[in-house]
Amino acid sequence: MGTGRDGRQDLAAPTPAPTRTPGTEDGEGGGEGEEVVVPAVDGEWVGTWSAAPTGAEPGTRDGKAGRSIRNVVHASVGGTSARVELSNRYGTQPLTFTHVTVALAASGGPAARANSMREATFGDLASVTIPAGGSVVSDPVDLSVAAGADLLVTVYAPDPSGPVTYHRVAQQPVYVADGDLAGVRSGTPFTEDGESWRYVTAVHVLSPDTDGSVVVLGDSLTDGVDSTPAANRRWTDVLARRLRADPDAPALAVLNEGISGNRLLRDGAPDRVFNGVSGLRRLHTDVLAQSGVRTVVVQLGINDIILQPSQPDPEAIVAGLRLLTEQARAEGLHVVGATLAPFGGHGAYSEELELIRQRVNAAIRAGGVFDAVTDFDAALRDPALPQRLLPAYDSGDGLHPNDAGYEAMARAVDLSDLLGGAERAL
Repeated sequence: MGTGRDGRQDLAAPTPAPTRTPGTEDGEGGGEGEEVVVPAVDGEWVGTWSAAPTGAEPGTRDGKAGRSIRNVVHASVGGTSARVELSNRYGTQPLTFTHVTVALAASGGPAARANSMREATFGDLASVTIPAGGSVVSDPVDLSVAAGADLLVTVYAPDPSGPVTYHRVAQQPVYVADGDLAGVRSGTPFTEDGESWRYVTAVHVLSPDTDGSVVVLGDSLTDGVDSTPAANRRWTDVLARRLRADPDAPALAVLNEGISGNRLLRDGAPDRVFNGVSGLRRLHTDVLAQSGVRTVVVQLGINDIILQPSQPDPEAIVAGLRLLTEQARAEGLHVVGATLAPFGGHGAYSEELELIRQRVNAAIRAGGVFDAVTDFDAALRDPALPQRLLPAYDSGDGLHPNDAGYEAMARAVDLSDLLGGAERAL
């Protein structure tokens, strides 16, 4: 069992050996005594979904002991097998899961599709202990995942374990049930418990025909704040659908590493640690750690302007973007950067701050910061009042787009820019 530079234990072999389809307590899988053998399939492991851990969930000092947590996640590409990553990054003590399952969701969850429930193992064991600050990747499970499918990742920890590592803004309900019901296909025992993904931070699939993944390092606009919950209307979701629909586009997974309130240059304030550490500190933990990453899209900078203490020097923001690009290039990544979207009408708006935004955008458009540029400012602004979002794209707060605005962002991406000249080996 190896441990990666980010503390992640990788218990999965690069390519799965023939596997036995597991049965479940509600009668799925092979019949009694029946062994269903699936041959190994050539391909590469690539991330199909991800979410950045944003901190320790408030009010979970003892974790969620004795409760099954069912997360619903959305696959951007398909594959012939799957494996899941679980995180205890913000835990304070070892965390033991005794039951973890993966299934295809029926109608978005929390029920599982018939014959799709699979038991996840870790080094061929059903139980796994993750040290505080660490994460773990499961063994491959035999589950055919279609692009655009919703998956259920259910975890059960019987004992108190310290704070829950979570992704605060999921725009997707999470479900809980008392007792170990991780292997139950029915959604009836589960009740909705907020909109934060808990413990699960990535799903990988074994894909024979994917070029790799593009990871989006962003803030609340990438997190999808004010998009329709449980509808997968974030701009990254729309981008993934565009890539799948265009036969001439690169075959890339899209991995969302947006954190609401995230800043490029400064960590989240002590009372807002859920805004994450600075974007400059997230390259190794949230980008390079993703399976199959070839390209990173950087959508950061506006919070450095509008959150206090504000960064008054546009050159400092541009220098930070250049540094992030240089670091990513050194790791073999292709870097696409985004201009800063309008925020006129937001409570933090002022003419002085708008001037900073305009100067940052001018430097981005002039070249020399990124390998390619996506102009979200041009895609979202009102031509009559360019400091503001187009009214048809405004969720109502002057900063966050609505579903139509997020679709406009995805449409602004030149798909041919996403692979570029990346040389990073998968």
